[in-house]
Amino acid sequence: MLKTFINFMTQRTIAARVRNLFMNKHSSYEIFKSVRVDAEISRQAENRLHEVLYFHKVDDPYSHLTLQCIEELRASYDISFKAILVGEENPEAVHEASLYSNYCLEDVKRIAPFYDIAFPGKSYPSKEMIYKANSILTAVNKNKFSEIAIKVSFALWSGNEDAIDALCSAFPSSQDEVSEKILLGNQTRDEKGYYFGSAFYYEKELYWGLDRVNYLEERLTELGLKRTLDDKPVCILKLKAPDQFNSSKKVNLTYYPSLNSPYTHVSTKRVKELGQESSINLITKPVLPMLMRGMIIPSYKGKYIISDAAREGRKHKHEIKSIYSPIGFPARKAYSLFPAIDKAGKGFEYIQELLNASFQDGINIGSDDYLQSVVIKLDLDWNDIKKNFKSNAWKQDLDNNLKEMYEGNCWGVPSFKITNEDGSDPYYVWGQDRMWLIKEEINKRIKDLV
Repeated sequence: MLKTFINFMTQRTIAARVRNLFMNKHSSYEIFKSVRVDAEISRQAENRLHEVLYFHKVDDPYSHLTLQCIEELRASYDISFKAILVGEENPEAVHEASLYSNYCLEDVKRIAPFYDIAFPGKSYPSKEMIYKANSILTAVNKNKFSEIAIKVSFALWSGNEDAIDALCSAFPSSQDEVSEKILLGNQTRDEKGYYFGSAFYYEKELYWGLDRVNYLEERLTELGLKRTLDDKPVCILKLKAPDQFNSSKKVNLTYYPSLNSPYTHVSTKRVKELGQESSINLITKPVLPMLMRGMIIPSYKGKYIISDAAREGRKHKHEIKSIYSPIGFPARKAYSLFPAIDKAGKGFEYIQELLNASFQDGINIGSDDYLQSVVIKLDLDWNDIKKNFKSNAWKQDLDNNLKEMYEGNCWGVPSFKITNEDGSDPYYVWGQDRMWLIKEEINKRIKDLV
């Protein structure tokens, strides 16, 4: 029995060390820069063009949006552009598939107007229509891809069967040709370490959709590939919310963080700034990390998540520096103190301190000494707070928080819920890259309440 326990603890320790090494490697800015330098050296040595790949999935609502910027991207930069048709995602990379698909459709409906893009989709297209769309794009010449793909996408998402059939007649493909095209596209996507549609790839780096095309533009500009002197980006969000709110009216902003989420860490600085607004009641409701909920994240997805989160952290001046993953015992121990600390009015500050420790300072947040230092820093009584180590109340609280998230088709973190001050009219948002959308919704509600 003792031997079994020792083996288990050893395996757990090794797994934690491997996880920390993995996360630190793929979040490192120095490694990030060296990969870019090495990629350019290799490209020049092999005399290759500046080739940008784009993975297009016809029934991915985000792909509809991304299509709209392709021609301007091609016109703005001296690049070779290659569209790659892909099919279904690798199942192991998709968690809560039904929630995910429902959320994606709703998210695109919300954000499209801010890009001045029309999105006609009310529901996902049928399998037959999806097949016809893929058959059209299988036959399209690469130089005509974006032109025809936009026509296909509008017809597909609006349910215009006549338009799809007309395009099928103009661009015929056999079933074998379609299958081979999708198979080869999926293989290329796998080789590049990605798993969804609507993504660009350029020399060892991935850029997902309209949310990340700015990083691709920055890189191409640094390489001297911009055709014009202006600095106007290809995709521009047209926002209405002010930098700061000035209203006596209040709305509730519920924040669902996780202690092992790099995206959650990246969000905390902006959440804190929002929480300081007089018009916002900030409510913090943590949830268990996905890995502690029995979800498996494949290594290629983990690599993209941590590298992308690090990139976002640098953009928002809240960097990821040194990581100590709190998965398992450290997280459980830290969570056990949350109910008491939150009751004392310091819930968000506590979570922020824990995330800074895990993603900037490389500290084991399960250490008694560390937790004591945090509690003291928050001006709370350690002798009183530490009694909660023996309580399991936090488990039910976190379960309830997760159920709330699921009610809004959200499963990942950070997620958010906006309600009126009385708790009515919930509006759920997933992801730190939707902080701008949160501000837009808060601004709208404050105006409506006047």
